[in-house]
Amino acid sequence: MSDASYLSLEKLTLAYGDTVAVADLDLDIRKGELIALLGPSGCGKTTTMRAIAGLLPVKSGQVRLDGADMTRVPANKRAVGLVFQSYALFPHLSVYENVAFGLKLKGMRGAELDTKVQAGLKSVGLSSFANRKPAELSGGQQQRVALARSMVMEPKVLLLDEPLSNLDARLRLEMRTELQRVQKETGVTMIFVTHDQAEALALADRIVVMKGGAIEQIGTPEDIYNRPVSSFVADFVGFENIFPLEGGKLRTSGGLIELSGEAPSAAGLAWRPRMVTLGTGPFRGTVRGTSFAGDSREYLLDTSLGAIKAEVEAALPAHALGADLLFDLPAGKAALLSKFS
Repeated sequence: MSDASYLSLEKLTLAYGDTVAVADLDLDIRKGELIALLGPSGCGKTTTMRAIAGLLPVKSGQVRLDGADMTRVPANKRAVGLVFQSYALFPHLSVYENVAFGLKLKGMRGAELDTKVQAGLKSVGLSSFANRKPAELSGGQQQRVALARSMVMEPKVLLLDEPLSNLDARLRLEMRTELQRVQKETGVTMIFVTHDQAEALALADRIVVMKGGAIEQIGTPEDIYNRPVSSFVADFVGFENIFPLEGGKLRTSGGLIELSGEAPSAAGLAWRPRMVTLGTGPFRGTVRGTSFAGDSREYLLDTSLGAIKAEVEAALPAHALGADLLFDLPAGKAALLSKFS
């Protein structure tokens, strides 16, 4: 067995009754990786995570972990930890007791139990909170208790379901750092489910983008962000100017439009707003919307191509609503899409 197949999903098909939610999914995860399952609601990411945890029966295919077939193994025998979106802490138990709960179920007692729990609390920076109840903790602290409770069980894989969605922006940033630190220090294989592309880009070693129960693209954060393979992925990670190519021309709401440069071989092209050249070029548009975003200023243009979003440095002179502007979509800056849907 190689590290590349530490956790393998092989032709995995999952269903709720007669409704297939995931079909023939193949995925190999290396030992020690931090993987994000990314996609909109209903794409199959949480369903896939539930199957890995043993909480959802497999219709067909296999789940293999560390060389063993886990497909029919009960959830409590899989050595898989799970941190729920709601944290699922016991409100009547202290932080110490919450972390100790799973270990006690395994029969651990006395000094061995105390050593384990104290080490778990220390790993997430909560040693001084051992006697508090969950209601006395912030959302970020509760999340860390849930993380410690799973980590003390020494799982082979740790699954996190939308782990940061209940936190405010500042706490999300803190917990990103905390998750990365714990994962790197322990070396646990970690998979987290999210619909937040910024969260996935910031945390993951690799991102698995899912659509309609299938994998649309797998890659590093840099691959996903800079080189989306499809219009779906491009749109999901912030490319707001996306067009199919037909005969070397852009197919737009106004018909086929020639690019200013040589059209590459692709099913479509995508530009982020900041990739649009504003103030010069072969195209013309009218400013219909503008917004100040700190270091940048964003414009929405009405054009013969349809709506175009552009972004420039805020230090540049601002354009008023109704202004008529030249612009370009440089082919050399565009992401090349192999699939357009």
